[in-house]
Amino acid sequence: MLKEAIDLQNNAVYSLLEQIDYKEELTFKAPTGSGKTYMMAHFMNEVLYTQKDVIFLVSTLSKGNLAEQNYDKFMEYVSNGNFPNLTPHLINTNIAGEERLFIPLDANVYLLPRDLYKSGGKLMQGAMQSFLDTMTMNSFFGGKEKKIYLIKDECHIATNNLDSISETYFEKIINFSATPNLKRGQNPDVEITDEDAVLAKLIKKVELGDDTDSVGDAINKFQEIKDSYRNLLGVNPCLIIQISNKDKADFELNNIIFPELNKVEHQGLKWMLIVDKDSNCDTNDVFKAKKLPVSKWKDYAKENTSTIDIIIFKMVISEGWDIPRACMLYQVRETQSVQLDEQVMGRVRRNPRLMDFEDLSKEAQDLATTAWVWGIVPEGKKKVYGVKLWDEPTDITEEIKLKTTKLKPLTHKTDFDLDEFIDNQPKISTYNNIFDLYKKLTKADSQIKEMCYEYADTYDKWWKFTENIDKIIIENSKFTCDYEKSMEIVTDDLGNHISKTVQLQSSYVDNGNYVNIGDWIWKRRDGKDKFSFDSEAEREWATILKDLSSIDTQEGKRAIKRVKTGKRNPNAGMINLFGEIEPERINESNKFLWGKNYLVGSEIKFEYYLDGLHNSYPDFIMKDSFDRIHLFEVKSVNISSSVNYGFDSMQYKMKVEELKRCYKQASKLTGYIFYLPVLKDEIWFITQLIDGNENRMTKEQFTNFVKNKGKNQ
Repeated sequence: MLKEAIDLQNNAVYSLLEQIDYKEELTFKAPTGSGKTYMMAHFMNEVLYTQKDVIFLVSTLSKGNLAEQNYDKFMEYVSNGNFPNLTPHLINTNIAGEERLFIPLDANVYLLPRDLYKSGGKLMQGAMQSFLDTMTMNSFFGGKEKKIYLIKDECHIATNNLDSISETYFEKIINFSATPNLKRGQNPDVEITDEDAVLAKLIKKVELGDDTDSVGDAINKFQEIKDSYRNLLGVNPCLIIQISNKDKADFELNNIIFPELNKVEHQGLKWMLIVDKDSNCDTNDVFKAKKLPVSKWKDYAKENTSTIDIIIFKMVISEGWDIPRACMLYQVRETQSVQLDEQVMGRVRRNPRLMDFEDLSKEAQDLATTAWVWGIVPEGKKKVYGVKLWDEPTDITEEIKLKTTKLKPLTHKTDFDLDEFIDNQPKISTYNNIFDLYKKLTKADSQIKEMCYEYADTYDKWWKFTENIDKIIIENSKFTCDYEKSMEIVTDDLGNHISKTVQLQSSYVDNGNYVNIGDWIWKRRDGKDKFSFDSEAEREWATILKDLSSIDTQEGKRAIKRVKTGKRNPNAGMINLFGEIEPERINESNKFLWGKNYLVGSEIKFEYYLDGLHNSYPDFIMKDSFDRIHLFEVKSVNISSSVNYGFDSMQYKMKVEELKRCYKQASKLTGYIFYLPVLKDEIWFITQLIDGNENRMTKEQFTNFVKNKGKNQ
C-alpha cells in the first residue's frame, strides 16, 4: 500500500482518538472503499490498549451479512497481528428450540446485526438487557464495571431501539458512514474527503458517462477495457447494472437489458441477476455459478478470478458488499436517495490492487484507479469529467518534460550526526508510555518516520528516538526550511535526474467557472471543449493564457509553442484512390503547449515545508515559443473565490510566502519560471521567480515578458 494511503488512514484514526476524550458522540465520514473497517479496527485497538475498562458494541446492518463480514475482517486483523488488542465476538441467535440465548462476557468487541435487536426478537427477550446490565454493573454486584462505546456502522440507517437506551448504557457513540445523516446531527468530526482518498489511491476516480449512453454503450466500453484489466492487473473486471424495484424491474430486464445481452457481440459475457428472492435470481454461467447455491453467488462473484462479467441488481448490493473488481456501474433505475446513490457508487470505487499498488506500471495504476459510472449524479454532487491528451500524446509529452524537486532530511546534512544529537539531549526524568510515543511518531511527517526506521535498529534506540522526537522535529525543520541546503532535484537510484510529464488522462470536478478551450493539450472524453476551473481566479488566468496563444512574439511566432497532433497515418506519402497524397496524420491540427495540471494522476509537484512536508502542484503549465517552461500557482484574495483565504488571513500569507521561497530555489535548480499570480478585485499582482530571483509584475508586463524573450517591458 502506498505511504500516502497509510498516512491518510492513520491520521484520520488519530484525529478520532484526540477527540474521543472530550466528546460524547463523534462522527467519522469516509468514502466507501477507503478502508473504513480497517480504520474502525485500528481505532478500537488503540483505545483498548490504554483503556482496559472499555468494550465496544459495533452495530451493523443485518442485510448482506455485514456484521459477519466485519467480524471475519476483525478476526483476520487479529490473526495477522495487526490489532492484537481486539477480542471480537459475533452476536447471533442461532440457538436450538427453547435454549436461552447467552452472550459471553470475555470479549471486548461485540458485533450486533441491528435487526436482531428489535421487538419480538430473541435479544429483546432478556439476553441483551442482561448482557448490558452485567457489563456495566458494579463488581460488588457481580458486574464487570465496563464502559460501553457504541459504534454505529452505516450510521445513516436509523437505530431506534439502540438510541432509546443510549443514555443508560453507552459512554460514547461513534458514527461511521460514507453518507452520515446531517438531519440527525451526524456532522463529521473527522472526514476523509473524496479527493483525499482518490489522491492517496485508496479509491478510484469516477468518469461519468454521457447522459445519452445506452446500456449497450456501457457494455461496449466494458468489453474495450476487459482484456487490459486482465493483462495489466490480473483481475477479471465487472460491470454492475442497477435496475428499478417492483414493477419497473421486469420491464427493464425484458426490454432494455436482456435484448442487449442476447446480441451476438455480447453473448460471450457471463451475467448474474441478484435480487431479493433466491427463486428470482438467475445466471447464464451454467458451469460454475449454476452449480452453487444462490446464497454463495455473491461470494463467488466478488472474487478477482470470478468469470461473472455483469451483475444485475435492484437494491441488494447497495451497502455492505465489497467487490473491488467492479469498475463500471450503469444505473437504469431512478432514485431519489442521495445516500443510496453514494453507497451504490461506492461498489465500483475500491482499488483492486491496493496492497501492491506501487508495484504496478503507470498504465496499470491508472486503470486500477478509474471507475466508469452512468446515471448517477446525486443532488449536491458535482459532475466529474474525464480528460485525455490529444491523439498521439507523445507529441505533447516529449515537449513537456519537467524536473521536480524534493527536500532532503536532516540526516543528509553533512555535519549532522543523529546518534550524537540524541546523546547530547538532557536525560528524560519522566518517561512517556509507549502508546503516546507511537502516536507521536505516527503523526510525524514522512521524513521523521524514515529517520526513525533507519536509526532504530533496536528497541532501546527506538525509545530514545521517540522520547526526543519533538527536538528532532525542530532541528529537522530548521534544516529543511533552508531550501538552498535541503532542496534537490528528484533523481533515480543512479543519481540521474528524473523527468516527469503530464499524465495521459485525468479528470476534474465541474465547479462552474467555465472557459471554452479547443486548442490546448487536453480534450474532454465526451468531445466538448467547455472546461471548468476551481475558482474565479483560475478561470481568469486560464483566459489570459488562452489569449496568449493568439499573440505573436517579436520573431513572428505565437507566444505559446504549438505542436501538431492527430493519429499517425499508416498510408502517409502514398497515393489514394482520388490521386491525392496521403497526409502524415489523420485529423491533423495544431495544439498549444499549455494546460491545467490536473491533480488526479499528476507527478508535476514541488516539495515545501510548512509545519510539515507538503507538495505544491502548480495550477497551470506552459511552454513558450522560446522553449521556456512556465509554471503558475494561482491565488485570489477576493471574497467570491472558492478558496477560503482572506487577504488578511495569516494562514494564507504564510503559505504564499513559503511557496515563494520554495519556487525561488526551484527556479534556480530547474531553470523553469515560476509565478504566483494573485487576483485582488479585478487586478492581478504577479510574483515571478526566475533564476533564484524574485520580480513583481503586472499582467501587461507578464504578457510582454513572454512574447519578447524575457524582456520585462
